[in-house]
Amino acid sequence: MGILGEIFAPIIPALICGGLILGFRNIIGEVNFFNDAGAFDLQHGTRSIADMWTFWNGMYNFLWVIGEAVFHMLPVGICWSVTRKMGTTQILGIILGLTLVSPQLLNGFSVATATAESIAAHTYDFGFYSFLGTGYQGQVIASLMAAFVLVWLEKFFTKVTPEVVRMSVVPFMSLVPAVFIAHLVVGPIGWTIGNAIADVVNWGLSSDVRVLFAALFGAVYAPLVMTGLHHMTNAIDTQLVNQLGYTTLWPMIALSNIAQGSAVLAMAVLQRRNERAEQVNIPACISCYLGVTEPALFGVNLKYKFPLVCGMIGSALAAMVCTGFGVQALSIGVGGLPGILSIVFSFWGVFAACMLIAVVVPFVLTLLVGSRRLGEKDRGLAAVPSAPEPSAPAPAAEATPRALLAPLSGAVRPISEMPDPVFSSKAMGDGLAIEPAAGADTVVAPADATVAATMPGSNHAIGLVLDDGMELLVHVGVDTVEMGGDGFSCLVEQGQRVSAGQPLMTFLTEKIAAAGHPTTVAFIVTAEGAARELEFASGMSAEAGQTVVASYLA
Repeated sequence: MGILGEIFAPIIPALICGGLILGFRNIIGEVNFFNDAGAFDLQHGTRSIADMWTFWNGMYNFLWVIGEAVFHMLPVGICWSVTRKMGTTQILGIILGLTLVSPQLLNGFSVATATAESIAAHTYDFGFYSFLGTGYQGQVIASLMAAFVLVWLEKFFTKVTPEVVRMSVVPFMSLVPAVFIAHLVVGPIGWTIGNAIADVVNWGLSSDVRVLFAALFGAVYAPLVMTGLHHMTNAIDTQLVNQLGYTTLWPMIALSNIAQGSAVLAMAVLQRRNERAEQVNIPACISCYLGVTEPALFGVNLKYKFPLVCGMIGSALAAMVCTGFGVQALSIGVGGLPGILSIVFSFWGVFAACMLIAVVVPFVLTLLVGSRRLGEKDRGLAAVPSAPEPSAPAPAAEATPRALLAPLSGAVRPISEMPDPVFSSKAMGDGLAIEPAAGADTVVAPADATVAATMPGSNHAIGLVLDDGMELLVHVGVDTVEMGGDGFSCLVEQGQRVSAGQPLMTFLTEKIAAAGHPTTVAFIVTAEGAARELEFASGMSAEAGQTVVASYLA
């Protein structure tokens, strides 16, 4: 779950945007507010807002350009994010993702209804073996597996290929096999898992234990969304609507949307003083209540884990009541709070009660659990110590300008460009990313300081404490702890006093690159101490121990 969270963190803004767009499209294009005569009639309506007005019809159609890019083309973003997280070539991840959603393949959402001619046109015959070229639009598991195959291949060939031919050999030997494995091995596995889940759902809806099945389905639907396998339920819903004129599955899906959104709403209340968290919580909650849960799941609930579980519990309870009373939906596509508009009118009262359960239970549970599990930092409650009022105001001490020197020679960039979300998200503090210059293999002290921490066994990072209380971390490369100290050497000891410009550690960029890790160095201020007005300088070439890369007052 932690790995999934780190992989999806860079994709969250796109998911939030896409979620809001799809929710808006649901309202204007999927809900039939009007009858054939043009009168407002929710019970017997056959025409939506988009059907009534040309402008809204154009808006409904054009906004799908963005919605399709976000959700149908999601494998592209996933493959890119995996390679970014693992420190391999990101453009290869993007290309792999594009091959999973290529228009040359049969669209993954059209497989069930594809004609014999379409299947034949998308079948690739190699003589000894043939397969149907199927796209994986919206699929998460297949995309993750394919991306990790690519990462493993690239790291393997990087290690065994001589550097002189690495640029041409490694991309070819990594990407081409990964594409074949994705379509011949990973894809079929993903579809098999999806078909198995669809069969189980179909059986559960028609069995004597459908209430217990509803509890299980209501609980696990949100995790299914995180894998992309929830798209398989669309085929079941469509078949039920065509055969019976209604579906009892879609109401549970709409309730799951509401339950996860209510968990996010509780997080918004708990974190109302955390401005950064609210930037994700509020749009994610709105998106969820409009029927699109990915922003809430990956941006909030999966990150903290307990909101996800609280939402699952509320969804399960609401689904049991919903299925027990046989609530029916006339169509699919309208999720979240607007989902009641797709429910058969005679079931509106029962479904409204189910919606209330899906709102109240996750909200209350998340509030109770979050009030105990969330720390003051997560809630934005910075403790402000109260000081006794002095009898006479003391004169303010004059602040002294101070500077931090570059710990390494190389190109200085903002920390947001560090190829590791732990650093780029500023979770450990603000700072800089430094790409080592050719021959730059020594880290020096950026200021007079005391060595606070070394990394025995790996020697890949070092911590410093300045006299004014500022704490610094210099971390060489990404995931270089896995190298076990190979190519690294620490020149100082914990507790040792060092001067600005004094060598602290050495490393071999060739060995880091050969191990398949980025060589970028993270220079982080983990605690500011007495410093204020801290400013970083980037976009330049720095000399170790000479170039000022940060300034502050203390």
